[in-house]
Amino acid sequence: MLRGILYLVIGLLILTFVRSVMAMITKAFAELFQASPGRTGASRPASTPSGGELKKDPVCGTFISTATAFQKAAGGQTYYFCSTACRDKFPG
Repeated sequence: MLRGILYLVIGLLILTFVRSVMAMITKAFAELFQASPGRTGASRPASTPSGGELKKDPVCGTFISTATAFQKAAGGQTYYFCSTACRDKFPG
């Protein structure tokens, strides 16, 4: 009986130790892969403006937001392009 209680206590201690080690490892990985605003040298992806209606690029067929698209007016109509290369390829 006493031996069973001893095994139970030792098991709980080991479980608690393993859990705390796993928590430290998880926290370290989270800090490694997450850029925090206070850290210097941390690179964050550039934020792109969102919003606007989606239009289809007539050259490559990509859907692009009107807020970020390159535009070209031809024949009284405005066309929207994903890049300057597509805009320059457009015959209109």
